[in-house]
Amino acid sequence: MSTSSTGLKPPSADVLRTYPFGKIEPNSTKYFAACMLGGVVACGPTHTLVTPLDLVKTRRQVVPGIYKSNLQGWSSIYAKEGLRGVFFGWTPTFVGYSFQGLGKYGFYEIFKHLYGDNMFLNTNRTLVYLGASASAEFLADILLCPWEAIKVRMQTTLPPYANTLREGWSKIVDKEGFAGLYKGLYPLWGRQIPYTMCKFATFEETVKIIYKQLGKPKESYNSLQQTAVSFSAGYIAGIACAVVSHPADVMVSKLNSDRKAGEGAGAAMSRIYKNIGFSGLWNGLPVRIVMIGTLTGFQWLIYDSFKVYLGLPTTGGH
Repeated sequence: MSTSSTGLKPPSADVLRTYPFGKIEPNSTKYFAACMLGGVVACGPTHTLVTPLDLVKTRRQVVPGIYKSNLQGWSSIYAKEGLRGVFFGWTPTFVGYSFQGLGKYGFYEIFKHLYGDNMFLNTNRTLVYLGASASAEFLADILLCPWEAIKVRMQTTLPPYANTLREGWSKIVDKEGFAGLYKGLYPLWGRQIPYTMCKFATFEETVKIIYKQLGKPKESYNSLQQTAVSFSAGYIAGIACAVVSHPADVMVSKLNSDRKAGEGAGAAMSRIYKNIGFSGLWNGLPVRIVMIGTLTGFQWLIYDSFKVYLGLPTTGGH
């Protein structure tokens, strides 16, 4: 490297670059806030874009036989309602998964630091990832649950339970109180916590494996190459967690659309299971694998690209 006339080395490109929020120290309050914002950016728009997949999947879970195939479902909806019908339920999806992304990614970084760097220093890293992701999702689902309840009711009732987010919120609160917005919380935890544990732990371990196979440390690759690794690992993680969480996903959809007034969660799940059987818990799995694999891959790509934009390292690989 050349030196100036004063004998000092010129500043590196990283020093010369100006980041939008200035330098962010790892594991600082500013860092965790940036990760929360990254989660919003990664989750809200991506979940909204796959609303057509989610709409048909959810209806087929709740009403088996309603459509012969996903393509037939989209064609039927589009013929009757146009593009708006295909994206029906996008508003509670966008709001709900933006809140969930804030909690999922932001609290994951907090708990990973808390558990791995403070409370359990000598613990296996995979256990740290599992514990941190479970803790983060527990909180994230509390943020998601009201919007998920509205979305499922809008999408699975014909004619629709409500046509807008505001109408759905008002109808549930007026008839059932605020408790009605949270009656699906326990099954949501049952679906999302194993899903997120699988998602984050699989992602972290897959990133390590990819860099090991490439034969060079993560730091030797540029930011574009690192985000490509994030996308690949995210897609693999998405396929794994789609399979793990699918039965609970079906049950959440059923509970939000078919739970009787005053019926306990356990009684409702027992009744629903008797009606649909074990095979019914796997309705819609192929489309969910495509949906979640693509979704998760792009979420990690967006999340880590956002971190790079802020001057932060990509996730995993250490």
